[in-house]
Amino acid sequence: MSIDPSQFRHVLGHFPTGVTVITATLDDGTPVGFTIGSFTSVSLDPPLVGFLPMTDSARWAQIDGTGSFCVNILGADQGELCWRFAKTSIEQPFDGVPWQPSSITGSPVIDGVIAWIDCRIENVVEAGDHVFVLGRVLQLEHVPEASEANPLVFFRGKLGDFRLLS
Repeated sequence: MSIDPSQFRHVLGHFPTGVTVITATLDDGTPVGFTIGSFTSVSLDPPLVGFLPMTDSARWAQIDGTGSFCVNILGADQGELCWRFAKTSIEQPFDGVPWQPSSITGSPVIDGVIAWIDCRIENVVEAGDHVFVLGRVLQLEHVPEASEANPLVFFRGKLGDFRLLS
């Protein structure tokens, strides 16, 4: 039985995902990053997280070479950042984007995110046209000013936010 790729994308588009920007700093100090919606918590003990970039992603290849990454969790008001880091046509997505280096790996923590998670790459596993990147959490923080902020959510091909019902 064959699954039609467009139907696969359409059906799975009905599953909402959070929006993150995965970042790292190259040896020459240049920041690199890309948008990913496939971020997930993996394990509490040891603390592990993961995400699934495309195998042919040039930005992922750069990050893989650094051995570390930072997950920047975007807030509902950061839709422009989502698209900026998602478009490969934008060669320097960090232009004009303020950030600070994480204290352990030096990976960029983008100003205004609602939380960030600094990691060392633990393992990379082939998964079809993607790879599963397993990261060991070294440091993490929710941003106190953003503690009441709603997260940015991707659903049916569009961005939105999440609001608690009660």
